[in-house]
Amino acid sequence: MQLELEKIHKNFGEKQVLTGISFSAQGGSAFGLLGRNGAGKTTTIRILMDVFPADSGQVLMDGKPIDYGKTGIGYLPEERGLYPKKKIIDQLTYFAELKGMKHTEAVKSIDYWLERLGMAEHRNKRLDTLSKGNQQKIQLITALAHNPQIVILDEPFSGLDPVNAMLLKDVVKEEISKGKIVLFSSHQMNYIEEFCDKIAILNAGQIVLQGDLHEIKRNYPRNKLLVRSPEISRILADKHFTDAAPLEGDSALITLASPGEKAQMMQNLAQQYDLDEVKVFEPSLNDIFVEYAGEHQKEENKA
Repeated sequence: MQLELEKIHKNFGEKQVLTGISFSAQGGSAFGLLGRNGAGKTTTIRILMDVFPADSGQVLMDGKPIDYGKTGIGYLPEERGLYPKKKIIDQLTYFAELKGMKHTEAVKSIDYWLERLGMAEHRNKRLDTLSKGNQQKIQLITALAHNPQIVILDEPFSGLDPVNAMLLKDVVKEEISKGKIVLFSSHQMNYIEEFCDKIAILNAGQIVLQGDLHEIKRNYPRNKLLVRSPEISRILADKHFTDAAPLEGDSALITLASPGEKAQMMQNLAQQYDLDEVKVFEPSLNDIFVEYAGEHQKEENKA
């Protein structure tokens, strides 16, 4: 499967929200849609889900206009949308039936997911009796019970403790392994790096960077070495490493005059010092996000 958004434009009155958004996501992989608040992520997701139409452009599935009657979409919103006073099984069944499932089929699927997420004992309880993390897992079931081809997760790890976060990680990996298209929107960059092969960064309604995350990182200048050593203070004091900057703990970042010096510098370090690690420094996704998502704001501040 391949999902494509092609030249999507959207205005609300005189406010231009999206300006020619285009990207594609593949089945069996996760795609990260990133941006600061107000960048256009939510509008993009709502157009993708057919909540409202684009002013121009189209959403394609395998090269054809998406048929929402045949393409299931599961959505985990950042803001929860369940009924706190209603019994969990009743509202989960209701939402599954809205997605086209028959009652018996819906109950069977919901019971599977309640068991899978360790929530079976809460089946007949009201939602407001659960912790925030367990409410998150119930909301997740509404996104997965109808077995959609496209799964959209907006800040999915918000409010989860480490144990439940690990459980959700396993579920996401299972959905990807089934060949589904999984789309992440999150400010927790460590999860995006863990799951997403491709990303797109939105800034002021435009995509300012997109592509394979590993290739994006490799395209950065490779003229810095990350060094970790119990002798890091000696390395920092060495006059040969004038462009060395201390990092947290026993680490430092050495900037080279050119990428061609990497091999010789690594050899020199290994011969002179006790090293735990030396490698080419690559920016984190958080570094990349700040660079590209913050550029527009910097320009606004200058104006």
